[in-house]
Amino acid sequence: MGERINSYKELRVYQNAMETAMKIFEVTKTFPPEEKYSMVDQMRRSSRSVCANLAEAWRKRRYKAAFVAKLSDAESEACETQVWIEFALRCAYLEKALAGELDQCYDKIIGQLVTMIGDAEKWLIK
Repeated sequence: MGERINSYKELRVYQNAMETAMKIFEVTKTFPPEEKYSMVDQMRRSSRSVCANLAEAWRKRRYKAAFVAKLSDAESEACETQVWIEFALRCAYLEKALAGELDQCYDKIIGQLVTMIGDAEKWLIK
């Protein structure tokens, strides 16, 4: 870990997830009105849930199983967001380049989460 991290907000994975969720928020403003209560809500919910699950995981570091479970939930939400990105691309709500950029952001986030899960012991409160 290097420097001591005192808050989930200092985690690079959290910062990446928050930044990407905000991009999703902005880009979904341009989606058609008929998608407001379906695709837009789902994309925003799952992208925000990555951040929320990371915060919850941080507070559960006393218990490895609970910590890993919340990180796994964050990973699942990131993957769900990738599915919504693909739907948005196929529905022509997103340009191919932007969809690819967002998808790559979530690949990176998922990779960071997988690394944290694999190294869970070093994050736990002893």
